[in-house]
Amino acid sequence: MKLLFIRHGDPDYSVDSLTEKGWREAAYLAERLARIDARAYYVSPLGRAKDTASLTMKAVGKTAVECEWLREFAPRIHRPDTPDGMQIAWDWLPQDWLGEERFFDHRRWYEPQAFAEAKVQAEYQWVTSQLDLLLAGYGYRREGDFYRVEQPNNDTILFFCHFGVTCVLLGHLLHVSPMVLWHGFCAAPTSVTTVITEERRKGIASFRVNAFGDISHLYAKGEPPAFAARFCECYDNEGERRD
Repeated sequence: MKLLFIRHGDPDYSVDSLTEKGWREAAYLAERLARIDARAYYVSPLGRAKDTASLTMKAVGKTAVECEWLREFAPRIHRPDTPDGMQIAWDWLPQDWLGEERFFDHRRWYEPQAFAEAKVQAEYQWVTSQLDLLLAGYGYRREGDFYRVEQPNNDTILFFCHFGVTCVLLGHLLHVSPMVLWHGFCAAPTSVTTVITEERRKGIASFRVNAFGDISHLYAKGEPPAFAARFCECYDNEGERRD
């Protein structure tokens, strides 16, 4: 079984849609995804994800199922450097999160005070339980830390969603703290992350990443990746986001 997690195109957050560049990216993505024999398509309820998916759905003549749990993972917290304001849960300064050992533990990363106050654990459990419920419908039922294979298959399932929630889902599948993924990896707009099952013993499956943040469809068209989700490579670089 293959799961493809697709980030939306270059976003215009002010209207929850795509920029002109984002629409081009979505068109190139659609050309790529239309060649995949997918069993099902799922999409976030947010406009930027639905707009991205719309071009692929038009190309394949199908409809994506809208799932509330695929929306961006967005609990708001009091981050240490901005105690009087609210920040998205997964955007921390390195000097603030790297010193907390629990952030590296996939069973304890949501325990620190800022996350406990924002009930991040409850949001995480809801999102990941919904993924497990969906996978059970395709024959892979979670049992402890692995998946019991009840109906083995080579199906491909596509999810049009967001960077933050993708890292949450990957963390669940791979037993990795989302904090490590949020801050150690970057998926550009319209990138494709592929996760595959491995059944080394009959009836017992685990998931493994085959590709992360693949934007080969953009390179093939000479389209540079958008800067969204990144921060400045050097602090004095003009036009690159610092915070």
